[in-house]
Amino acid sequence: MKVLKFGGTSVGSASNINKVIAILDKKSEDTPIVVVVSAVGGITDKLLNAGRLAILKDEVYKTVFEDIQNIHFSIVQELIPEDNELIISTIGKKLEALLSLLDGLYLLNELTPKISDKLVSFGELISSYIISETLKSRGIDAKRKNSQELIITDSNHGNAEVSIQPTRANIVEYFKSSKHRITVLPGFVANSTTGEETTLGRGGSDYTASIVAATLNAEVLEIWTDVSGMYTANPSLVKQAKPIEQISFQEALELSHFGAKVLYPPTVQPVLDANVPILIKNTMYPEDVGTRISDFTEKSIKNPVKGITHIDNIALLTLQGPGMVGIPGFSKRLFETLALEKINVIFITQASSEHAICFGIDTKDKETAENSINKAFEYEITLKKIEPILVESGLSIIALIGDNMKNYQGISGRMFSTLGKNNINVRAIAQGASERNISAIIDEIDVKKALNALHERFFEVETKQLNVFIVGVGNVGERLIDQIEQQHQFLKEKLKIDVRIVGMANSRKMIFNEEGIDLEDWPSAFDFAEKTNLEIFYNRVLDLNLRNSIFVDITAEEEVSYWYEHYLRQSISVVACNKIACSGAYSLYENLHDLALSYNTSFLYETNVGAGLPIINTLNNLVASGDKVTSIEAVLSGSLNFVFNNFGDHTNFHDTVKRAQFEGYTEPDPRIDLSGIDVARKILILARENGEKMEIEDIENESFLTKANLESDTVDDFYDTLKEDESHFQDIYASAKEKGCQLKYVAEFKNGKAKVGLREIPEGHPFYNLEGKDNIVMFYTERYPEQPLIVKGAGAGADVTASGLFADIIKIGNK
Repeated sequence: MKVLKFGGTSVGSASNINKVIAILDKKSEDTPIVVVVSAVGGITDKLLNAGRLAILKDEVYKTVFEDIQNIHFSIVQELIPEDNELIISTIGKKLEALLSLLDGLYLLNELTPKISDKLVSFGELISSYIISETLKSRGIDAKRKNSQELIITDSNHGNAEVSIQPTRANIVEYFKSSKHRITVLPGFVANSTTGEETTLGRGGSDYTASIVAATLNAEVLEIWTDVSGMYTANPSLVKQAKPIEQISFQEALELSHFGAKVLYPPTVQPVLDANVPILIKNTMYPEDVGTRISDFTEKSIKNPVKGITHIDNIALLTLQGPGMVGIPGFSKRLFETLALEKINVIFITQASSEHAICFGIDTKDKETAENSINKAFEYEITLKKIEPILVESGLSIIALIGDNMKNYQGISGRMFSTLGKNNINVRAIAQGASERNISAIIDEIDVKKALNALHERFFEVETKQLNVFIVGVGNVGERLIDQIEQQHQFLKEKLKIDVRIVGMANSRKMIFNEEGIDLEDWPSAFDFAEKTNLEIFYNRVLDLNLRNSIFVDITAEEEVSYWYEHYLRQSISVVACNKIACSGAYSLYENLHDLALSYNTSFLYETNVGAGLPIINTLNNLVASGDKVTSIEAVLSGSLNFVFNNFGDHTNFHDTVKRAQFEGYTEPDPRIDLSGIDVARKILILARENGEKMEIEDIENESFLTKANLESDTVDDFYDTLKEDESHFQDIYASAKEKGCQLKYVAEFKNGKAKVGLREIPEGHPFYNLEGKDNIVMFYTERYPEQPLIVKGAGAGADVTASGLFADIIKIGNK
């Protein structure tokens, strides 16, 4: 024999009940089955609402009653469209009794627990009748038995306790003689020993099914609901959560206690004692495997963690003080006080110093707990032996669950390192010696991020999701987005990295999508986007609170670089194309690196020097490996190299600069490039990476521009001065040509000093044949004293700069 239970969603409509009928018909082909059903979905709430309205003298209760009546009649009409007069009449009489009860409540103005039990029992009694009659109408051998004649309880109305012996005797006696293929029982309802109607409280229908399954020693108890089993995490919060195929009774109890709502813990006890397995199945998708709960424990298992779950609305209370140390009885008095107030303690932890006891309770009980504890320890508080109880709210408990965790080292370490890397502060920890459960209290706002980060760590085949927020969706930004879209599948398959762009902003508008922006048509999302505001952008990143978040700055704006430290303090990595932060005050540069270290996050800016060339990375590797860089010589401006490679006696300087700007090799304001300040910033950054505490003022800048060029007020004025001073630039070119030299803007660092300026490079020098927009850097070190280590390649352009940014993002993903 099998026992099947169907919840309110499963019997919530005629179409769903048809699915139930199909399941019952198939399941009963080989063995008799008992089916326990809940009320039609939503009816119990409607019944209670009608009762409350009635005692408040609100005649809307009649409207609610009519709604209840219409729901049931319409279900019958759909399920049994013909020859249903007797069924409609029978249900009509039950509903007349319900209306009579509501009218009485209207007159009496009181809804006692006893009357409430009678009121809500109508839901299960009617639904079970409808289902049994539907089965009969389709030629299926079925019989309805009223559970009130089988389940005997005490008179604790609203949450009655089952009297086990008479209940079992009734069940055994009835099914001894029952030969029907299907027996339909209403769940939740019972009768007291004195013959009064009672109910079994929360999870009552599950409990009815569990008692019947245990008493009859059923082959299995199947609980049919609207999900495909118990999940590795809450699927509404963790999209990648998946059903658990096999789980032990103990693991199921732990998951249920910590919020897995598909199973209510008391339900498990009767079948656990009788060793009857439970199967959680989905009525809407009966072919899904579901979750099997039994006493089976898998000996060989790759992942010892079975599930990750949580409880919200937790208050953390701390009793502490020097007077507690070494004094017996404090714990006893504390928990006795809570017990007298009927406050359930969900979480307990105490350090071996005995200086403090922390415990978690439901937030609704925090004021009662605070007042009663302070009163109980009033004498010790007055003497300052202990402090008044400390109460913190807005918290949640998260827990890893698994029988086999005790046999694996490092589970706790992996859990807490994952939380730490995502800036999730752990307020308290509890772990029993069995290691079946590792619990931690965290801020409620971090629950979604914590669950996703832990699920990714323990269940997702090491695929790491990166959530990227980009400010500066211009030429380089567009190329970066294209590269991320193009390489998305490759990164997932080969590097196990899932890069999603969640937020974007240009100078005018910004967009967000928590599930990831559609990169195939992202420009259209800006059509109705909100106005860009960096503070709002930052707050939105915090509100989304996504794991492995990365802020990418593809601007040249000082205002954007101001926000780096704020992101780093939230353990959000920063990738910067913008050179302002790293070339500003040394104290700012140092602070950003200290923050990245302190908050276990990344601050990367490879594209600050040489676009996509691995110049900073190469220098860092040299320093980290113990080599000492003695000098650096470099051509670091792709834009200036492009300009001087294309300028000559057959072209004018103004047009060459215009072309460089048009092709994207210069900043929007070309004065930044031509003044040498951009190159000065780059050599400053390299000097700092080499350990020098230098400021931009320490860089000697020998400008080749005229005074008029340097003092121009606007970009247009600057271009006008270039035309006016064309002879100056032709003289510079002619001097180099006469000596057989090439003009290159060179940066040098040696003996703690740095300078930048235009140089005439003779033939044979490594810089002489540098073409187009290429950069070159020569590192002279103790290991490379005569023949330098050279890094050479394209140092400007949207594609290579974007690839450098992309490389930094991937580097964070591989961290």
